[in-house]
Amino acid sequence: MTAEEKIQLLLEKERYGFDDLVMLVEVLRSEKGCPWDREQDHKSIRKDLIEETYEVIEAIDTENPVLLREELGDVLLQVVFHATIEREKQVFDINDVANDICVKLIHRHPHVFGTVQADTAHQVLSNWEQIKSEEKERRTVTDKLRAIPPMLPALMRAEKVGKKAKCFDFSDAEEVMDKVCEELTEVSDAMTANDRSSLEEELGDLLLSVTSLCRKLGVEPEVALNRATDKFIDRFETVEREVLARGKTMENSDVNELNAIWDENKHKKSQKK
Repeated sequence: MTAEEKIQLLLEKERYGFDDLVMLVEVLRSEKGCPWDREQDHKSIRKDLIEETYEVIEAIDTENPVLLREELGDVLLQVVFHATIEREKQVFDINDVANDICVKLIHRHPHVFGTVQADTAHQVLSNWEQIKSEEKERRTVTDKLRAIPPMLPALMRAEKVGKKAKCFDFSDAEEVMDKVCEELTEVSDAMTANDRSSLEEELGDLLLSVTSLCRKLGVEPEVALNRATDKFIDRFETVEREVLARGKTMENSDVNELNAIWDENKHKKSQKK
């Protein structure tokens, strides 16, 4: 089918399915399609996949099904786009992608498609990890740690490393808290010595210890930090509103005045709770 025929077929439809999306991307990448789409490669749209994924997360966190439907479509487009690039090079296509994930899911669910017994979610996850390790030939714990993608957000990667290394973990949250205090002291020492070379290292150790504390207390560090950041923005907005009402701006206000407004509003919020 020519690009012109595909365009006409797409224009005649009132509702589209997955195969239509694949065809549409093929049209966009064709000589009759879009100059921008033709120029893209895996690396040029790499960031788009990351951004679209985070927008899906936002839709999930805000419990917005309308937005979730839209953002899942954007992620699906990215998957089809990358597969189309490889099809053009005759390496693989979207059907190969679908085949491979089906094969993987069947293999990793032997309690559904085989004779293995797994009555709880914990047993399922344990079997999954064992099968995955066998597939990837990850024989040691270190193999599993190194397999965690280094391009993950740092807090998420640290959390995953901590979970995988549970055989060499703190006994409880109190023990982790002692480690956090120890690392904080080492950061202070590096600051006092004005040792720039060790300051980054010690701050990294402190952050890693905090992720361990989160894990022991059942708190997701990414979620906790995001909520703390949202709280800071909300309080900043309250302070700025007050400053603007006084005929000033944040930039030309005294920091002591800003801190006073901040503390006053923080006190008001704590009284409401």
